[in-house]
Amino acid sequence: MLIRPADAATTPQCRALVTQHDFGQLVAPGRGERLPVIVPTHFVFRPRDDTFVLHLARANPVFEALAENPTVIMSVVADWIYVPTSWGAAPDSDPRWGVPTSYYAAVQATCQARVTGGDRDPEATAGILNTQLGHFQPEGGHHRVEPGDSPYGRLLPAIRGLELRVENWRGKFKFAGNKEPGHRALIAEWLAERGGPGDLAAREHILSGLRGSASP
Repeated sequence: MLIRPADAATTPQCRALVTQHDFGQLVAPGRGERLPVIVPTHFVFRPRDDTFVLHLARANPVFEALAENPTVIMSVVADWIYVPTSWGAAPDSDPRWGVPTSYYAAVQATCQARVTGGDRDPEATAGILNTQLGHFQPEGGHHRVEPGDSPYGRLLPAIRGLELRVENWRGKFKFAGNKEPGHRALIAEWLAERGGPGDLAAREHILSGLRGSASP
């Protein structure tokens, strides 16, 4: 993706985004394939070792691509909104000549993938499932996943775990960083007034950028 200097995200911003937004697309190119395998998936990000953990069905074609090439990308996009023409026009100019655009946060993490679990190590698969259940369903209401003759245990052979260790972060936070502070403040006000899906999150990104630019 094109990342202009005003939109470049820091590594801490990338980590924060994938901690808060735990759904993305796993992109596995394989080797010599015409198209990559792209898998929409939930994940849990472990900041202590820069690793995504998740599970997928054993039959998922991504595992063939991983056997050829373990280098993958985890792509996460969040807080996207449409910016109408009038908002993009500079103050005191004709708003009908404004240029529309999109604001969004996007992270692409290049990772090395490791398949875990399988018939020889069902405990590893169970561990990833318990990690995900603890993250997505902290209130409980489910049995612990363990190998053996239980409803969960009998499902484990059909599942494989994945650990994706991050090697490189690329992030783009496109939220009016190329506008003057006064113009950005106006856009933040218009977002609050519009109040549509994603508007308040995008507004917070703009305000955060304004606070950062005001710091000594």
